[in-house]
Amino acid sequence: MAEVPIFWDPKGIELNQLGKKSKSGDPADGDTPYVRMPIRMLGIDTPETSYLGGESTANAKLGELKTFLESGNFDSWIDSGLKALLLPKLNNAGTLQITQGLAAKEFFRQLMNQRLQKPNGTNRSLFVRSADEHFDRYGRLLAYVAPSYTKTELSSVTADERKTFNLLLLESGWASSILIYPNLPKNSDLLLARLGTKNALENNLGAWADSKMLTAYEYRMCMKLHQQCKKAKASEGFFINESSWVQRYCVDMTSLKIYNPQRYYKVKPYNRLFIWGDDVRKAVGELNLQAGE
Repeated sequence: MAEVPIFWDPKGIELNQLGKKSKSGDPADGDTPYVRMPIRMLGIDTPETSYLGGESTANAKLGELKTFLESGNFDSWIDSGLKALLLPKLNNAGTLQITQGLAAKEFFRQLMNQRLQKPNGTNRSLFVRSADEHFDRYGRLLAYVAPSYTKTELSSVTADERKTFNLLLLESGWASSILIYPNLPKNSDLLLARLGTKNALENNLGAWADSKMLTAYEYRMCMKLHQQCKKAKASEGFFINESSWVQRYCVDMTSLKIYNPQRYYKVKPYNRLFIWGDDVRKAVGELNLQAGE
């Protein structure tokens, strides 16, 4: 079996760029205003900086989650392997997450300044290409982002110079991979993303330098799990609805085995492909998936 036996041919489109002299709201013509909008870079997840409260709030919530898990009251509802993975990482987890989030933000700021500067000192615009699904539920454009080059420049720039910011953040270790079906890149880009994440993890780059790091999606999951555990304890019951804190199934890209949401940890971080529950039936057929243990 091939290392990553997934072939995908996305239908995304290249988006027109805001002219350097245009401002948000300025019309290109009578029926075409320019607007500013947030872009959610596809396939990557950087540490959070303010999710559900600041540092002290996050530390308190995740410290309480640790107490909940250690009590054993929720063992019927939480996978034992996932519990074992999370427990050592919950002490001062908010401090680590936010510290890493600020470092990732600063790295990206410097990367943008470096990669977008032209030899004459002016800034080039962004190349933006959307995915099969153009927007997320927050109204953010889902896209791959890179420096924009002229046709003349494209004849001489190196493959490294043409890398997307998405890939560069994975390679730096300041972003973890979060590929979600059906928003997959073409196979060659998928291999680059996997290799970049694998190299960063194995060489302890960026956020991976701390063995107690939670990926951003694990951090958000833990915050939601804390809410559910607290509600269950307050109501003197210990039933937790899994879909209230973890929802995506996880596929190992190398074996094409699919795992239940709580068992994502059975797949190495660089081999993970996530699928929402509503998309599982379609994904099983299109990707030829098999059940994991």
